[in-house]
Amino acid sequence: MLPNSHLAIVTRNITWEGPGDFATEPHECGWAREAMVFIRALKPPRFPQGAPKLAVQVGPDGMHWAPHGSEIALPASTEDMTALPLAQFGGWLRLAGTLRAGESITLLVSIHLKA
Repeated sequence: MLPNSHLAIVTRNITWEGPGDFATEPHECGWAREAMVFIRALKPPRFPQGAPKLAVQVGPDGMHWAPHGSEIALPASTEDMTALPLAQFGGWLRLAGTLRAGESITLLVSIHLKA
């Protein structure tokens, strides 16, 4: 039997600008046993103080969130891509973070799931 796989684009060509808190769209993934998150900058990001990190959040219903304990850095340029493997993530996943004043990124975030 071949394993099932699924690709979810949870943020595409969206610009996050600080100051403020931001999060990707949540995605239901309770059926999967593993996930891989990829983040690409689609335009040159502005991070005067270095690239911030996004926290992985998990939830039972796609509306209420708890920290997973994993973080992934935002890419520092359009030439970079960041990736993070995940396991034991429950029913729903999203990424959330905070940008400081003067920071911005236009990004593509995808979650690759495998049963």
